[in-house]
Amino acid sequence: MRSTAEALQAFETIVGRYLIELESLDMEQLIQKPNEEEWSIGQMYMHLIQSAQFMHLHNVDQCLAGSEATVDAMEEKTERGKEAFELESFPPVQIRVPASPHYTPKQPESKEQLTEGFRGVVERMKRTESDLSKVPESKKILHPGFGALNANEWFLLIEMHYRHHLLQLERLKNLLGNNA
Repeated sequence: MRSTAEALQAFETIVGRYLIELESLDMEQLIQKPNEEEWSIGQMYMHLIQSAQFMHLHNVDQCLAGSEATVDAMEEKTERGKEAFELESFPPVQIRVPASPHYTPKQPESKEQLTEGFRGVVERMKRTESDLSKVPESKKILHPGFGALNANEWFLLIEMHYRHHLLQLERLKNLLGNNA
């Protein structure tokens, strides 16, 4: 398994790519949806920022704090979770979640909102990475698909998640007819 320092470095590179892509898009392209079932590029960016801040890093913090939300140390990853961490990657398939007010991200208000959101995630990742050596691996929080993950695994998951969505970015750009 890669170290958290390696994952942080890879994460910063991926965010750099997202920011470069963002520069090449105007707001119309960012909020354009190829169809009713698909997210816009802007919604995908909002999803990445929000999931890192409010799910992944929140759960890292819960593990670091020894929160009551942590599960028994004997809890394990699911088979999907074990596979993802062995491969250090999500499977290269499109994951569909039914649209809902709780899950479907809102359209961004501006490019600056996205830029600041990505920068905020990078800064929080940098601050968090140095604390990860202080938490026992026995403190775990359940992931809905991957099972019980410790703080390091939640942290590593962020880079894997951002890397996975690069596939969606390319697909969305192609669906928009290379206007993006």
